[in-house]
Amino acid sequence: MKAKNLETKFDEGKDVTPDLNLSKAHRPGHEQSRVNVDFPCWIIDSLDTQASRLGVTRQSVITLCIAERLKEERKKAS
Repeated sequence: MKAKNLETKFDEGKDVTPDLNLSKAHRPGHEQSRVNVDFPCWIIDSLDTQASRLGVTRQSVITLCIAERLKEERKKAS
């Protein structure tokens, strides 16, 4: 399908997902890398409590906390 046809279909509110090859899709800058970090037990307990309360994994809580802090620091630096 030509780009113009895809654009027209999209602009008309039609679903273009079947026309896309998503097998190699990725979000630049969102690649993952494994990191090992040692935390004191009290932090692990707090993370687990928060994760349980939110219904998510400990890793999700850690990622969210770090992301929020980095956004705050970026705003302060601007």
